[in-house]
Amino acid sequence: MLWLYLLAVATFLGIVVRRLLRRQKPLIDDLYYKRVAIDHVRDGVAWVTGGGRVSYVNPSLARMLDAAPEQLYGKPWFEMFVPEERGRVQDAYSQMLLSGKAWLDAKVVDSRGVVTLRGLLLVAVHDHKMRLAGHHCILNDAVRVGRAEEELAFAVRS
Repeated sequence: MLWLYLLAVATFLGIVVRRLLRRQKPLIDDLYYKRVAIDHVRDGVAWVTGGGRVSYVNPSLARMLDAAPEQLYGKPWFEMFVPEERGRVQDAYSQMLLSGKAWLDAKVVDSRGVVTLRGLLLVAVHDHKMRLAGHHCILNDAVRVGRAEEELAFAVRS
């Protein structure tokens, strides 16, 4: 009789585990597709934890900063910017905390010390209890974006 109970429990647990795995597979696939998309985007993208440390860097951002992604992991994200810009970046970070996102043009320094102007977009990410989980730091070519905006404004006027 005991073996019958054990068989029933094993069958029940097998069904539960199989259903859980079926529910998680679409989530895992979705996460994989998003990761692939971020890896192939032209703009530089970094995931910064709530503690202010870089946790993920896409290849484009690594090229912008002339560094291997492994060199950037665990570093404070403010180190991407020249020291005199960090106050403005901190202000944009505070604005992001209030409104969810913030945009500014900032000077970024790469590993060789070369300074370039980049567009910076900060996007806050919250968990299911609305606690700050971290933020995305997205860098793009500010000059390229500025030129595109000027061309668009010219096209609208004519």
